[in-house]
Amino acid sequence: MSVTNVLLSGIVGSTAYGLARAGSDVDRLGLFAAPTEDLHGLHRPAESHVSTAPDRTLHEAAKWCRLALGGNPTVMELVWLPDALYEVRTPLGEELIGIRTSFLSAGRVRDAYLGYATQQFRKLVSRSAGPLPPQTRRRTAKHARHLRRLCEQGFELYRTGQLTIRVDDPDAYHRFGEQVAADPGAAEPLLRRFETAFAETRSALPDAPDEAPAEAWLRRVRRTFYAAAHA
Repeated sequence: MSVTNVLLSGIVGSTAYGLARAGSDVDRLGLFAAPTEDLHGLHRPAESHVSTAPDRTLHEAAKWCRLALGGNPTVMELVWLPDALYEVRTPLGEELIGIRTSFLSAGRVRDAYLGYATQQFRKLVSRSAGPLPPQTRRRTAKHARHLRRLCEQGFELYRTGQLTIRVDDPDAYHRFGEQVAADPGAAEPLLRRFETAFAETRSALPDAPDEAPAEAWLRRVRRTFYAAAHA
């Protein structure tokens, strides 16, 4: 997949969280700017490009902003990565990192992270009947690790307004995954604990995101890639 005008891209997923083991895939996430003139034609350009080998997802700048304003956990991690995990970091990408907190709001972060965690839990309990075959057991353990990560990271972001991508104790996440693979119902107490924690904790985040910085940034992107076409 060849995509031009990539503004920001880095390694995300298990490698970034510190949960990767031998044989784990390396996932990449980024965003790009469509040429501004292409946005005004009869057929709009694709808003996302997804490839495998390597595993990479690229979202168009406006789509990335919409997803981030909605609290999407997957796209949000792109602007909170440790420096060493960025592979493309342009000046416009740097500006986006600089306004990352403006995308955040208490309700959307809570609903998005708990919503994704609940989806993971439903996947777990759907497999709760009888012993699991090895491949299903590995998948169940992975979903359990991500359930815990979503709860931990989402609550940190909700409580403090900051997001730490690398987990503190990767081995504990793997032990939790194995425990849940043996008994999928073992994930429920953790999910319920975080539901209560969110409900009882005052958030550091505002009630609504501040869309003005994102709007201004996106307009700079559009000007840049209009001017580039006419240089």
